[in-house]
Amino acid sequence: MLGLDLTFLNWEILSKFVINGFIFSVQLTVIATLGGIVLGTLLALMRLSGQKLLVLPATIYVNGMRSVPLVMVILWFFLLVPTIIGRPIGAELSATITFVAFEAAYFSEIMRAGIQSISSGQVNAGRALGMTYGQNMRLIILPQAFRNMVPVLLTQTIILFQDTSLVYAIGAYDLLKGFTTAGKIYGRPEEAYLLAAVVYFVICFGLSYMVKRLNSRIAIIR
Repeated sequence: MLGLDLTFLNWEILSKFVINGFIFSVQLTVIATLGGIVLGTLLALMRLSGQKLLVLPATIYVNGMRSVPLVMVILWFFLLVPTIIGRPIGAELSATITFVAFEAAYFSEIMRAGIQSISSGQVNAGRALGMTYGQNMRLIILPQAFRNMVPVLLTQTIILFQDTSLVYAIGAYDLLKGFTTAGKIYGRPEEAYLLAAVVYFVICFGLSYMVKRLNSRIAIIR
């Protein structure tokens, strides 16, 4: 059909060009998710603290990051940081730091919404028991909030995996770059991009289905 040869991508080509890119995309997704959740939780707690010195910088950071396209942040960091520190840091490391910093803004909003979903009565009960703000959050609020937020956090992780394809802008070797390289070398760019789309679809659809099943189980527990 249309002269396409989808059989050109055999295991030898996959292992030579695609697998390494896939591994980097997965690593970037996992690191950005974990780092984004940790930093995002801190930002959410800062915005909910009620202290202006904490609320203002956290709000500026979150709104600023959410207002700029990810690809622009990737380019800014990759081009400006080496100028500031006086040496290049590499595309992969640059992409990892950028994704953690960028995704933290989105995870922050998820965390903030999850924390606010917990009844204020439980917060007051913790205070009545003499708990500090930190103890209240760590022992009462955050465990419940995390359970409520798991489906949304996983959905954001799927979106993050899709966004890893943007690191092509700085030359990082991700899954899409692997397919692109194979397609150029073997003169099959159309087939390479088509197969890349299929791989992204299968992975993201499978993960989305798992999130849907998990969401149903959590809804039953509630």
